[in-house]
Amino acid sequence: MNDRLGSSVDRASPDMIPRYHQALDFEALWREFPPPPDYFSGTYRLSRDQMRAMQEQRFLRQMERAWQVPFYRRHWSAAGMEPGDIRGLDDLARIPPFSVHDMRESAGNDPPWADYIGIDPAEHAPLPLILQTSGGTTGLPRPMIFTPRDREVMNIITGRRLYMQGVRPFDLVQVALSMGLTNGGVLAREGIWKYTGAVPVMTGSGAQTPTRRQIELIKAWKAKFLIGFPAYLRHMGLVARDELKLDPRELPVKGLIVHLGTDDRAALEALWGADVYDTYGCNECGTMAAECGHKSGMHVFEDAFVLEVNDPETLQPRSEGERGVVFITTLFKYAAPMIRYNMNDVTSVAAGECACGCVHRRITKIFGRSDNMVKLRGVNVFPEAIGAIVSEDARTNGEYVCVLESAEGGRESMTVMVETADQSMPPDVIEGELADRLKEALGVRLDVQAVARGGLDHLTGLSQTSKIKRLIDRRRSASS
Repeated sequence: MNDRLGSSVDRASPDMIPRYHQALDFEALWREFPPPPDYFSGTYRLSRDQMRAMQEQRFLRQMERAWQVPFYRRHWSAAGMEPGDIRGLDDLARIPPFSVHDMRESAGNDPPWADYIGIDPAEHAPLPLILQTSGGTTGLPRPMIFTPRDREVMNIITGRRLYMQGVRPFDLVQVALSMGLTNGGVLAREGIWKYTGAVPVMTGSGAQTPTRRQIELIKAWKAKFLIGFPAYLRHMGLVARDELKLDPRELPVKGLIVHLGTDDRAALEALWGADVYDTYGCNECGTMAAECGHKSGMHVFEDAFVLEVNDPETLQPRSEGERGVVFITTLFKYAAPMIRYNMNDVTSVAAGECACGCVHRRITKIFGRSDNMVKLRGVNVFPEAIGAIVSEDARTNGEYVCVLESAEGGRESMTVMVETADQSMPPDVIEGELADRLKEALGVRLDVQAVARGGLDHLTGLSQTSKIKRLIDRRRSASS
């Protein structure tokens, strides 16, 4: 590990201020995790066997570090594990997974110094650290602390995936992600600035820079790339087209870099006249996978991660093309190493090889979250799947929210609220026909309520935040 973290025996005085450039051997780190473009002539071209050998070494080092972290000592000892039981990646499935619920419990004991972080200010010498959090939609946001090594590897991978998606020196990259406690916007800025040669334009969400002003900046400053969530970039394109009378296809943007999920890529590309690239990442460890220019699945950065796709019930590996939940194991982290972290994101492993020549593992798309799934009258319903169907209907602008409520007799109902794009069409026609389409696709009858454009903003937070709500569960409030 490259972080120069002191132990209790060499605890520095409180007056010592750690310096970032002295906390990390950058040259050694860049050899271990090559930034672009070096990555693409080296690690990116490794064979499956060569990558596996690299992962084995890094995995054992990560396990050694994890045994020093109180969270894992407690979690693994409770399952009967002892140091030395895990001898390599072939034993990975023997390690009990953990989820966000375990992390919340850990964080509640001594926030923000949760015992999954593995750094104790009372024992360790000072080190430059940064704190970012989860979205915090329930309770306090979940803290995550990063050491220089953690952060720089995440920045390097950000640089890699942006290079894969066409970003080059002096390009202006406009970042429409919230700037604050959450990690996405800040991490994008760091990665662009340090490892692409491009220039980050940090407009943030619509709450920080109004949407109209964002469009004015794109036009005036000639931003070539936009980073944001697809729903907001769709909203931005519609504001440009319908309110400012600017054709988004005539703006200088040539790439939209998003967490696409089940959103309609073709519609977004048609709106902007630009390529849309999918990316997968999380607060805890940054970007884990990203599409290249061939858009044939997201390449996993396997020198930094072991990504499993497992059955959510049996925890057994899923075959290519079969959907399962993501378990992530990091191969680089000092603070809060992630060992079989159940992300609860649903995906599948992509079949075959990419035309780019990289043979590393790829995933298809994120179909939704397993913990976001609703069982409605015996049918598993994902809000993201509903959104994909809504976006296919040209009479809507693609905006939606699902409202789950309890009815009389304990029966549960879901209302899908959508925004209309065609004001001339009677809302009841859209509601009836879309309800029929949802029943046909999902196998369960849902109510549909059509509202005017912008009518869901107060529920979804589309113009205010990157954390857009697609499911509102009113069952608990009704019963309390």
